[in-house]
Amino acid sequence: MPVYSMTGYASGQNGPVGSHSEAEARPAAAGRLGVEIRSVNSRFLDLTFKLPEELRQHETALRELLTGKLKRGKVEVRAAIENTAQAGVVEPSVKLLQRLNGVQDGIKAWLPGARELSVADVLRLAGGDSAMRGDWGSDLLEVAGKALDALMSARQREGARLAKMLEAHLAQLRTLVEQAGPLIPQLVEQQRARFLERWQEAMGLTGGTLPEAAQDRALTEATAFAIRIDVAEELTRLNSHLDEIERLLKKGDEIGKRLDFLIQELHREANTLGSKSAALDLTRIGVDMKVLIEQMREQVQNIE
Repeated sequence: MPVYSMTGYASGQNGPVGSHSEAEARPAAAGRLGVEIRSVNSRFLDLTFKLPEELRQHETALRELLTGKLKRGKVEVRAAIENTAQAGVVEPSVKLLQRLNGVQDGIKAWLPGARELSVADVLRLAGGDSAMRGDWGSDLLEVAGKALDALMSARQREGARLAKMLEAHLAQLRTLVEQAGPLIPQLVEQQRARFLERWQEAMGLTGGTLPEAAQDRALTEATAFAIRIDVAEELTRLNSHLDEIERLLKKGDEIGKRLDFLIQELHREANTLGSKSAALDLTRIGVDMKVLIEQMREQVQNIE
């Protein structure tokens, strides 16, 4: 399964008469339907619809369409009907003009102050409002479906880019873990040698020789030091988390929440490693790890 980002944009529109199947059901040049879908990251699926009154009755069908494919993200759906009848002026028939004149006379009989119809009013009533009549449900779902497919493709492309960046960061983190591993035995050996050297200097000042008890004490101190700075467990858990993140990226689908949890665990282990640092090189590795993990956190926030 691919990795999907929660960020994307897509739009679609039908022809001037909607879908071919409805060309006979609706007047020619009735209008053009447009749909836009925008999505950004969110913890859950949050759908917002901005529809004209003519389309509001289809919100439930739109919601079912989107929830069938989207799992997370703040998604906004906008739809509009563009009146295209004015592109070619509809010439009213004589019968329609007579009807409009009769209606106007009837209204003025009751409302003498009412203004008379203008040419623009007559043209609008003759055909300009045809875009607002009829059932747009079929066209709306068809156009929204195409826009949703385009949105999924855009989210998939962005998800692939994010996955590639995360894999690059994983490789860098693995390198840092490998660099940190050999440092601990080296530090323990250096500290052991330093303890023995100090005991020998102390015994030299007293004119004695280094007794076996002193050597044991030096080894005990070195062992305690090794326990304090041992990060083998942290490095093991770091490798385990990196393996799991890599597995999830290959698996794809709805992995964002799981990745977010693993990023938190990576940050926890990196912090522990830094707190146990007893050498400048290990401190540098811990800082580099946290920088990479923070960059990964920002990218994971956009994965569905």
